[in-house]
Formats: sequence, structure tokens, C-alpha cells
Amino acid sequence: MVWYEIHASAEAAILREKQIKKWERCWKLRPIEESNPEWKDLYDDLLERTGFPPSRE
Repeated sequence: MVWYEIHASAEAAILREKQIKKWERCWKLRPIEESNPEWKDLYDDLLERTGFPPSRE
């Protein structure tokens, strides 16, 4: 995972997902390049932000 958004509700997340699905590929790449230019894996960061412990490999 190289990009994610956190939303207040499942409904808001679904609405946003539907919006993004209509975007052209280059538009989808822009937020990734702006927030994560090295394309680092953000999975553990997401778990920490949502209150879950990081994964153990």
C-alpha cells in the first residue's frame, strides 16, 4: 500500500472510492507522488493510525 485516506464513516469512504475510480490513471498517481514520492509501503503506518498494532513479519 502506497497511499490511503482515512474517512469518518464507511459511507464517506465508499463515496470517495467511487469518485477516484472515475479518475484517469495520471490523476490517481498524483496524490501518491505528492505524499509518498519514494513509494514506501504504508501498511504499518495505517495500522498505527487506526489503533492496530504493526504487523509482525
